[in-house]
Amino acid sequence: MDLLQDREEVLKKLNIGKELLYITRDECIGTGITRDRILELTKDALTAHGRKEYEMPAKIGVHPLSEVFFHAMPAYVPSQKAIGVKWIECYPNNPKKFNIPQTTGLLILNDILSGCPMAIMDCTWLTAMRTPAVTVLAARALHDNAENFGMFGCGVQGIEHVRFAGIALKKLKKIYIHDIVEAAMDNLINLVQPELDVEIVKGGNPKELVKKCEVLSSATIIVKDTLSIVKDEWVSKGQTILPCDLNTFWDPKTSQRADKYIVDSIDEHKLFADMGYFPEGLPDIFCETGEIIANLKKGRESQEELIVCSNIGMSVCDMVVGREIFDIALEKGMGVKLPL
Repeated sequence: MDLLQDREEVLKKLNIGKELLYITRDECIGTGITRDRILELTKDALTAHGRKEYEMPAKIGVHPLSEVFFHAMPAYVPSQKAIGVKWIECYPNNPKKFNIPQTTGLLILNDILSGCPMAIMDCTWLTAMRTPAVTVLAARALHDNAENFGMFGCGVQGIEHVRFAGIALKKLKKIYIHDIVEAAMDNLINLVQPELDVEIVKGGNPKELVKKCEVLSSATIIVKDTLSIVKDEWVSKGQTILPCDLNTFWDPKTSQRADKYIVDSIDEHKLFADMGYFPEGLPDIFCETGEIIANLKKGRESQEELIVCSNIGMSVCDMVVGREIFDIALEKGMGVKLPL
């Protein structure tokens, strides 16, 4: 379907240029889009990124408080007819201070031919879905025979990482989890264990997880100061580490000595480094995650390789998943039409 045909299909349900569709978080969830489908869409987005078939500048942002950020994340993915921008913010202290999530935001989708906005939707659920999808797609490409997966952080992202790992990594026998809040671990197990055949186990401490798992991920907080919760001496050759929290959680020595340091976006990692998020220096980058997914670069070439794959989130994935949510909502008559 070309762009004109695509626009004509939307016009059957929405008067582009005169109205847009507002989609709440519950409605995004209510579209019924499955995690398997999100994996497919995210793989399409990563493949397009790996082949350089996209337009996406590095995140730009503002920082009204020292510990927070607002990011504007525009992208255009021609193959998926998806164009728009995500406006998202992270306030790590929100749960304690205001009893609201640390991350909120909106995604705007536009008509490519006219430029008119077609939809405004919540982006927090979408972000919580596409982020672990990237992690497990990378894990599958780099370490598909893993039997033990370790997850640091048991909040919204941690919960979804465990769900997606249980779906995508077919040889898993156990998933180990750790969080500084005991109740968060209990909540994750209560929510997710009934859905998975893989056993979920609470790890007593970070070192235990690192020693027991071939593949590990972290979705904690993002701060400029390196916390080095996981010590480099705990990490062994042959492991695959997939942080979602930049350089915060892991000893930077691990990324520096890795046989391959892979990132979702070189431009975005360089931007964060310029902002001071890699005080010890950005490691030498082997390639981008999308290049691995698109089979343009080799991933794991031996069992002894230590691989770190840092994925901090790209708007190409947001736009592709957002466009699918929009299409389903439009077809099902979901959302509220608002005048422009």
